[in-house]
Amino acid sequence: MFIDSVVISVASGKGGDGMVHMHREKYRPRGGPDGGDGGRGGGVILKVNPTLNTLNRFHYNQKFAAQAGKNGGPSNRSGRSADNLIIEVPPGTIVYNDENAELIGDLVEAGQTLVVAKGGRGGRGNQHFASSRNQMPLTAERGEPGEEFTLKLELKLIADVGLVGLPNAGKSSILAATTNATPKIADYPFTTLEPNLGVVQLDMDNTMVMADIPGLIEGASEGVGLGFEFLRHVQRTRILIHVLDGLSEDPYADFEAINSELDMFDERLGGLPQIVVLNKMDLPMVAEKLPALSQQFADEGVDLIPISAVSHLNLKELMWKAWNQLQVLPVEPVVTALPVYRTDEDPDAFEIEKTDEGYIVTGTRIERAAAMTFFDQPGSVRRFQKFMAGIGVDKALRQAGIQEGESVFVGDWELTWQD
Repeated sequence: MFIDSVVISVASGKGGDGMVHMHREKYRPRGGPDGGDGGRGGGVILKVNPTLNTLNRFHYNQKFAAQAGKNGGPSNRSGRSADNLIIEVPPGTIVYNDENAELIGDLVEAGQTLVVAKGGRGGRGNQHFASSRNQMPLTAERGEPGEEFTLKLELKLIADVGLVGLPNAGKSSILAATTNATPKIADYPFTTLEPNLGVVQLDMDNTMVMADIPGLIEGASEGVGLGFEFLRHVQRTRILIHVLDGLSEDPYADFEAINSELDMFDERLGGLPQIVVLNKMDLPMVAEKLPALSQQFADEGVDLIPISAVSHLNLKELMWKAWNQLQVLPVEPVVTALPVYRTDEDPDAFEIEKTDEGYIVTGTRIERAAAMTFFDQPGSVRRFQKFMAGIGVDKALRQAGIQEGESVFVGDWELTWQD
């Protein structure tokens, strides 16, 4: 089973809660506040593992959650921060926000990482809220909530060379003959149902990665056959080896049909350098057609190379030709897409909705502030009230007509309005 597109849920860890505590020690009756801070929650990080080449592991596990930070303790002891959750993905993984299809990142290099959910910061203990006017503060913060996202992961295999052609042209046989890959090989079309990767060992110092793409047919760019599902894997390659079936009635028509599908799917694919080969030269009837076919391709400016995957005719020369072309091609810079941060979004913005149950207040900062407030601590409640007044929530509720005793809902909390 080859999986190259999955949807997963990730959640970072909540920060640990800060502590309200007063120092108690013999001969120090007024030790003051010493509540410690909570530890930071664990983040969720995607990391490229070059030994992986599928997203199969996500078929069995699609929910990932990091641990929360530990709560603060007395004597100014901070809680332990949680470890980040590392999720390994294959090179060529593209990450999208599944809710709005926004591109988050493109992971291509070994060891490359991308933070997809930041851990919540730890809440502050009451040691931070002491002042000359309030030397014994009963105020602390809960840990900041973690982030939750639904992500879509898509895989585009990374290979130097891609083998393309009609079904049963012999692409898998070429891959098996030149690498240690073991693709399925049989004498019927669409034997290959998923892309295969292999490493071509040219000599002790030189290697290249080659991908066998499932056979394309006319209409592949529009979803016909297997091509549409796997055409994106050709997009990462730098050179194409176009394999023609020597037993085909019209190899040149096949050549034009496949190129047309590549160009319609992605213009860059249509412009990739190609090495065109005629396979199955071990068969006498194919060898008889070679002179006429070579002339036909030469008239169009294409050098046709005769090969045989069975007898290994010209395979070594073909691999070196591809490798030599790779050396003269410019290496395209890797452009890593980073998360999009919109500066025009006001974090203090909020909305108020009046319902039969009360008034619902929504907004990024106000909901986060409510989640980080200890509502059973008088000092924390007063601090939250000042925050609401500071960003204009109090004024907006009065303008909306709120009355004494009515409910105000902020996040998971229900509060009662008092003038």
